[in-house]
Amino acid sequence: MDFGFTPEQEMLRDAARKFLAAEYPAAVPRAAMETVDAHDRTRWRALAELGWLGILVPADLGGQGGTFLDMAVVLEESGKALVPGPFFASAVLGTLALRDAGTATHRERLLPALAAGERIATVALGVAAEPPGVTLAADGRVAGQVSFVMDPQPADVVVVAVRRADGAPALVLVDRTAVGLTVTPLHTVDMTRRLCTVTLRDAACEPLGDVDAARVNRRLAEHACAGLALELVGVGQRALELSVAYALERTQFGRPIGSFQAIKHKCVDMMVQVETARSLAYYAAWAVSEDAPDAGRAAAMAKAYAGEMAKTVTSEAIQVHGGIGFTWEHELHLYYRRALAADAAFGAAPAHRETIVAPLVR
Repeated sequence: MDFGFTPEQEMLRDAARKFLAAEYPAAVPRAAMETVDAHDRTRWRALAELGWLGILVPADLGGQGGTFLDMAVVLEESGKALVPGPFFASAVLGTLALRDAGTATHRERLLPALAAGERIATVALGVAAEPPGVTLAADGRVAGQVSFVMDPQPADVVVVAVRRADGAPALVLVDRTAVGLTVTPLHTVDMTRRLCTVTLRDAACEPLGDVDAARVNRRLAEHACAGLALELVGVGQRALELSVAYALERTQFGRPIGSFQAIKHKCVDMMVQVETARSLAYYAAWAVSEDAPDAGRAAAMAKAYAGEMAKTVTSEAIQVHGGIGFTWEHELHLYYRRALAADAAFGAAPAHRETIVAPLVR
């Protein structure tokens, strides 16, 4: 049995690593923090030309027709590069929501535009796949509020999880310019990926397809957790690489600090945590991609462990760097911030441990 990625996926990983190293140096996420929406239109077009925005879009709709495992290698590399802006919100979550829940008309109208980078989508899902406090009235208008929505500022459409009058979950599509929809930016620890509160006051919407909305919500949450775990693996890996490089070049008492046992052990502990998280994240990516029976549990395990790993590893990396690691000029604090924010998104570790333990106590 082959547990590895395919040669094509490894080629995609190599191409992603080279492109992101050249086009997304540390100055890029730092500059994104100072913009209104952290969205670089020029680089967005480059991502579209590479086909990354359409990895999950069917080939007959202008995309790559890939699987979530194809996206997995890009997400891990994007974590290393701290790719700012709506890539995760649109190319992963928004695309999946429209692909799996949209009508034929929605799919034909929006998915080719998402793949081409001409439009951007995001989701207002709430936490743990539970529809937030948004209600769908009989007249087809929605009202309510969702916090911590990823990158709605540059989005053209928002897929919103709602409750109908009978209490059943549903999914609707709201145009970003709709009257009654307002976006309030939140000042969060990671300003390279903007979180906002989306408020809906009797805003017009389009119902999505006649699907099992509860199942789509659950699958979106599983993809979100597995995808963020992969990103966090990239964050931890990059922090480890920076630490090892610094430990080999920084000298104290006439020798590299990496020769001291305390630094060696710290770096080894970091490596073990990164590799453990990588194994969990890869399995979760496969399980979610194949809709395996344990996909939800696998995604929860990966997200819980990877979130805590990335926070620990980036913190330890700062310690390895000593005083310079605490400065605003050094890039490590950007990785620490991404680790904190991604760990909290779609539920932090304690929430996911409840998902993991639930089958064991029943």
